[in-house]
Amino acid sequence: MAVSDSLESHIFSNPKYLWRRLIQIVADLRLAIILLLVIAVFSMSGTVIEQGETLPFYQQNYPEDPALFGFLSWKVILALGLNHVYSTWWYLSLLILFGTSLIACTFTRQFPALKAARSWKFYNKERQFEKLALSAELKSGSLLSFKELLSKKGYKIFEENNSLYARKGIAGKIGPILVHAAMIIILLGSIIGVMSGFFAQEMVASGETFQIRNIIEAGPFSAAWIPKDWGVKVNRFWIDYTPNGNVDQFYSDLSIVDTNGKELDHKIIHVNEPLRYKGVTFYQTNWGISYVKVQINNSPIFKLPMAQINTNGNGQIWGTWIPTKPDLSQGISLLARDLQGTMMVYDQTGKLYSAVRSGMDLEINGVTLKVKELLGSTGLQIKADPGIPFVYTGFGLLMIGVMMSYVSHSQIWALQEGDRFYIGGKTNRAQVSFEREIIEMMESMEKTV
Repeated sequence: MAVSDSLESHIFSNPKYLWRRLIQIVADLRLAIILLLVIAVFSMSGTVIEQGETLPFYQQNYPEDPALFGFLSWKVILALGLNHVYSTWWYLSLLILFGTSLIACTFTRQFPALKAARSWKFYNKERQFEKLALSAELKSGSLLSFKELLSKKGYKIFEENNSLYARKGIAGKIGPILVHAAMIIILLGSIIGVMSGFFAQEMVASGETFQIRNIIEAGPFSAAWIPKDWGVKVNRFWIDYTPNGNVDQFYSDLSIVDTNGKELDHKIIHVNEPLRYKGVTFYQTNWGISYVKVQINNSPIFKLPMAQINTNGNGQIWGTWIPTKPDLSQGISLLARDLQGTMMVYDQTGKLYSAVRSGMDLEINGVTLKVKELLGSTGLQIKADPGIPFVYTGFGLLMIGVMMSYVSHSQIWALQEGDRFYIGGKTNRAQVSFEREIIEMMESMEKTV
């Protein structure tokens, strides 16, 4: 009992032992696999469960009774942060722990393996060849002729007295290290993106200038990426329609302007063709009808806002109320479905009175209503992710590392003792091809004798 207590006391009083033990646990391949699976599961939950929506959205789509799968309700989603999975503390902790495991594995396993592969050791005894999985004894042979064969096969050769060592495919040992480094860079980029990036949405009418205000999600260090000395002007928004009246594509003519209105950059964007400026990307995602320009008799042209009407999923409709008397006692309702120009006019009793198009005049309630123009609004999704260069770099290195990992690391030893010639070798993959290569070289040597 005393010995056990003494050993336990020695272990916990030895910081170096505790540190080595901790590194062994963190570098364990089983832990890395478990972490990767857990990260994958929660990453998939972030694609299944809508991210960044409002509280009423989750209450409506994930009610408590009946709860999805019997337990997944809006309360559970909000409590666990499943409405913003990728920025929760526990998800970031998983990424950091997984990255730490990769770093520990790289330094405790991959670098020592590379160091061992780069060093060479000559075989000077016959019994050393017997330990190899592939070895042979030739009745005759010479190191000079064998060196020539190895050179043709692309081997790097080292020679000492009557012993020879050759290797090729050292890239196969570097590949796993590069894969680990790439994954660490990808994780680093993801963390930087979450901590420093932001996501915003704006609905802006044609002709208006705006600064990014409606931020949906933002990291704690995102202030540096939210523009303060420049804004965006929507010069024009328009929609192209197909011959049958469906939306074909919508476009936004955008200008980046400074605080004095000077244009710094300009681009016409559409779906899958965004504008990028100083690390901020503007995507075309939505559209709407913002205003209608009208004139009553010979009055000045005035601009009335159009509001979207709830149709319970039966399409999009925008509408406004236009007064036809100065005291606002009478008026008409104007409704529009799109920017093609056809608008429906309803009288004060709610009955359909007529249909008009932009530029047409309409006699109603004793006045002449002139509908001049419908003005559209563009829906922009705005995103800044400083981690993207790291992620792209990591994926590029990952592909290179994976390809390098498939390279076979082959080693060959040879020993000449009098009229005896010993050959042996080993490889970490493509065993059959390696055996054929050795056999071909032995046959070539026998033919030259």
